[in-house]
Amino acid sequence: MTRTIHVDARSSLSLLGTVLKYLSPTLLVPTVVALLYRESPLPFLVALVVAITVGTGLERLEPEPDLEHREAFLMVSLTWLVVPLVGTIPYLVAGTGTIADPVNALFESMSGFTTTGATVMGEISVETHSHSIMLWRQLTQWLGGMGIIVLMVAILSELSVGGTQLIREESPGIQVEKLTPRITQTARALWEIYAVFTLAAVAVYYGLHLAGLAPNMTFYNAVSHALTTLPTGGFSPEGRSAEAFAPIVQWAFVPFMAAAGANFALYWYAWNGQLERLTGNAEFRWYLLSMGIVGTLLSVLLFLGVGLATIPENVAAIPAHLEHSLRHGVFQTVAIVTTTGYASMDFNTWSESAQLILLFAMFLGGSAGSAAGSIKIVRWYVAGKSIRRELFRMVHPHAVQPVRMGGTDEIIDENTVRSIFVFILLFLTLFAVSTVLLFLDAYRTPGLELTALEAISATIATLGNVGPGVGVVGPMNSYEPFSGAAKLYMTFLMWIGRLEILSVLVILTPAYWRS
Repeated sequence: MTRTIHVDARSSLSLLGTVLKYLSPTLLVPTVVALLYRESPLPFLVALVVAITVGTGLERLEPEPDLEHREAFLMVSLTWLVVPLVGTIPYLVAGTGTIADPVNALFESMSGFTTTGATVMGEISVETHSHSIMLWRQLTQWLGGMGIIVLMVAILSELSVGGTQLIREESPGIQVEKLTPRITQTARALWEIYAVFTLAAVAVYYGLHLAGLAPNMTFYNAVSHALTTLPTGGFSPEGRSAEAFAPIVQWAFVPFMAAAGANFALYWYAWNGQLERLTGNAEFRWYLLSMGIVGTLLSVLLFLGVGLATIPENVAAIPAHLEHSLRHGVFQTVAIVTTTGYASMDFNTWSESAQLILLFAMFLGGSAGSAAGSIKIVRWYVAGKSIRRELFRMVHPHAVQPVRMGGTDEIIDENTVRSIFVFILLFLTLFAVSTVLLFLDAYRTPGLELTALEAISATIATLGNVGPGVGVVGPMNSYEPFSGAAKLYMTFLMWIGRLEILSVLVILTPAYWRS
């Protein structure tokens, strides 16, 4: 006889209400911006009232919620679905542009909170939408970057007991590093590091403007881009993304994107005098190495005339051409590997070989414990070492050879190795099935002629939370031409991609609801 275990959905919904209630004050930020620019604050006030009302109502379902393992799965998954739903309200109330459509508004909001950076905006500008709406768009990415649940654990005592479990289900990567004795202190430390990097980005970007090196990097633009650099989001109030700014600004983006794609726990160790934890980390070294290899390949292709002007015959012009090639090659590599999604130029103009390299980079992802999406470097690293071990065992069948991280004595648990292979297989299977579905849906969508390469790039760009793809979903285009059904499906991909698939899919299995 099967014993049924009750999933306490009321506790999950009650804690979701707490999250909504305490997250709602963030809507005051675009409200203030609206007042400063003499725009209507109504879109944000309506969303604020809805968030507080719904949040308070859900809290009353269970005054003393009990958070166990199963409730954590449900609460995290629902949080990352309901918060973007509330995030659509400002777009719908403002009623401007393509995001006035409910499906488009949900797509844009989910893309923001999951830091994907894919957009359905027909025209990206503060003139079409407003300074406040565009800032809300950037702010959604900043809130989602380090993690909504991580933020709530940092400030809410109600979530301290099950905080480790909640962060484990939300945070990207294969494990949660407890930096301090209490998980609330760990969550607070991560958000403090995140905030410091954001403020540093604002200072550097705006400093270039004050120095006369970046005329259009105003304080508004500096804040807007800092809010989307550190969460590896890539939303920009400029229609041409990073291409709208001077070369020195594009170079300034690179170290902040690279920093955002690394494990934030390493910065905590470095700040506390353990610099060797950063320099000796195997994942960090492979993260930098992978970007170095891809960046070198792209820079060479661009220097040879792929996507840029051919090598100039005038020798004096070669240094400038080399700088252009390096800048665009390095910038796009870091933007894609970290899943930030900024564009220093329209890489739709590049050759197919260069675009294929970018597509390959979309599968890499940043480090565990970062704001980056996709599969993650650490998973590829462990998978590679596991394959190497199996080849060794074929020659030495009786050898005992555990998988280790780098040259350290840290042994990776066999359950972790197995879960990594399961995740990679599931990710690639979902990617393949979704590509076929989007490709087939395009046939019934008037005006949308989708190639196989474009379907592939649209799938990995949404499932991997990368943002831009190639072709119709290129960096200077949008996802607006897709059908409503396709956009809803890609919204689903962004949702489960941000929570690394398993955390969402597990609540859809019969085993979750019964023992």
